[in-house]
Parts: sequence; C-alpha cells; structure tokens
Amino acid sequence: MAIEVTTKDCTALSDAELAEMADICAEGPSHFEAGLLSKQAEAWVLVSLVREGRLLRSFAYCTLERIGGTPCVLVGVASVRRTSKRDSVLRALVTEMLRRAVLAFPDEDVLVGTRFTNASGFEVYRSLLDIVPRPGHTATGEERAWGRRLAKRFSVESGSYDDRTFIARGDQTFPLAFDHDCVKPDSVDPAVAALFDAVDADRGDSLVAFGWAMAEDLAKLG
Repeated sequence: MAIEVTTKDCTALSDAELAEMADICAEGPSHFEAGLLSKQAEAWVLVSLVREGRLLRSFAYCTLERIGGTPCVLVGVASVRRTSKRDSVLRALVTEMLRRAVLAFPDEDVLVGTRFTNASGFEVYRSLLDIVPRPGHTATGEERAWGRRLAKRFSVESGSYDDRTFIARGDQTFPLAFDHDCVKPDSVDPAVAALFDAVDADRGDSLVAFGWAMAEDLAKLG
C-alpha cells in the first residue's frame, strides 16, 4: 500500500487520531497516552500524519518559526511505528516537513531541530548538513548557543542541560522527543552511537540536535 502524508493544524486533530497516535506510542518506549498527546497539540502548531493505506504509521508535532530571525523547523513529540517499512515512513515524514519549510521560507536556509533518545534518530537528519553535535566536531560558541536556544524552546530546564554535550538530563519520565528505531540498528555509525553513551532514556535523558537544510536543496521540494 502507498504511503501518504498529511499535515494539519493541531487544533484539527480528532479524538480518533489522538487514539491512533497513542497506539503507536504504546508499542514504543514512550507509552504516551492520548491525554498527554492532546496537551502537546496545544503546545505545537502543526501535526504531520503518515499513513499506509488507512493505518497510521507515524506522527510528528512541529512548528515553523523564526528564532532570532533564523527560519526553523522545530519538531516536538514524534514517533514512528516499528514496522518493516519504518525507514520509508520516516523519509516520507521528513520530506513533508521540509516541503512545508520551503513553502514558509522560500530561498532561505532552514535550521531543523529536535531531540533524540538514541542514535537511530539521526536518520531524520540524513539529508541535512552541518549537523550538531556530530562525531569529530567541536561545537563552536554559536552552535552551543543554538543548543541552548533549542533546549529552552523544548522547555528543558536550564540546570539540566549541558551545552557542551547537548544532553538534557531527564526527570524519570520519557522525554518529549523524536522516537525512532531504524530497521537495522547495526548499520548505525558507531561514532554517532557514541554521542549517546551518556544518554539514559529510562531516566528521561535526550540529545538536543540540529542540522541545516540548504535553500537549493529545499527548492527541489517546492
């Protein structure tokens, strides 16, 4: 069956859709329930839903906004159902969000930011450039400042965020992050996995990360 993606205002989410989203979370580590997901709908502007036929395979809350004048796609709670096609589902979801970005910010480079709990999440950034943090790269002062800005936007308490490791310490609850496990975990770059050595998802830790979508690449999606 074909994979289809739709994006709507969070205010247009139905109770049935929230229940479907909660079902996806129930199969993963977050176990977010419909009530929490409904509250997240109040915190974000858009929600993208990926379906295979009539079955919901993924969702992501996001917003398109400027931070200090810089165009950004910020992704909050997101989850991809653990099926054999989940990598294809993820690509469809990311393409949709980037397509929205070029419509909102034509001819501009766009920062894409979210939080991850494991290295599989970096699949989200496969098409992006200058990802921070990344193996072998020492973040500049400006990049560390971006990490702090994003952590604040994601409501991470300042005392729990380390702007050198980009790790947000948890509070014993699963973080409001982008939840994805790739089909072949062994394919994850060990150097990328090492970025998560100190991330304890069970404690609620997450890694704040961002990358750049270049205007010339976004134009191909317009």
